[in-house]
Amino acid sequence: MNFEHLLQQVAFIHEIDKVKYIQRKTRLFNSDRNENDAEHSWHLAVMAMVLAGHSNEPVDTLKVIKMLLIHDVVEIDAGDVFLYDTIISHTNTEAERKAAERIFGLLPTEQAEEFTAIWEEFEAGETAEAKFARAMDRLEPLLQNVSNKGGSWREHHVTYDKVVQKKSIIQQGSQTLWDFAKALIDESVEKGILKKEE
Repeated sequence: MNFEHLLQQVAFIHEIDKVKYIQRKTRLFNSDRNENDAEHSWHLAVMAMVLAGHSNEPVDTLKVIKMLLIHDVVEIDAGDVFLYDTIISHTNTEAERKAAERIFGLLPTEQAEEFTAIWEEFEAGETAEAKFARAMDRLEPLLQNVSNKGGSWREHHVTYDKVVQKKSIIQQGSQTLWDFAKALIDESVEKGILKKEE
């Protein structure tokens, strides 16, 4: 047994506990409590297991789950940027790249390289697995906002066009889930929980 490798792995395990403290703007389903990044990642991983059959292409579900469980670990250093933020780009690449190097770098080299590669694949969004993982990442907060009668959309004055623009990435991973999501977005306008630009 390589005791040094074990110590590095345990150091990483300690570090990622911080993900539980990163608060997101969205709230739990039918709740006033904000979700944290650990809850978000767990929920996405389970969603991927349940919904994988709706992917546009066959996917390696285990790889998708790995992506979803580690994709937000970089927010320990880089912070969570609200998808609809008008000042800071949600694609906070340079800060997230440095965070990935530091946090995954706590692991033994082989694992650090594997985790970094999985994170990079998710960020690039080009493989079938990455496209489906990103679809999960965009679908879950949409479902939360619908369940909370507009939730963070209402709180931050997010409009219909902005929601469609940011959520349409779902169709790259699953046309079926995008059709479902788009119907929910349209119904949200009809119910008055999402506003169109005037």
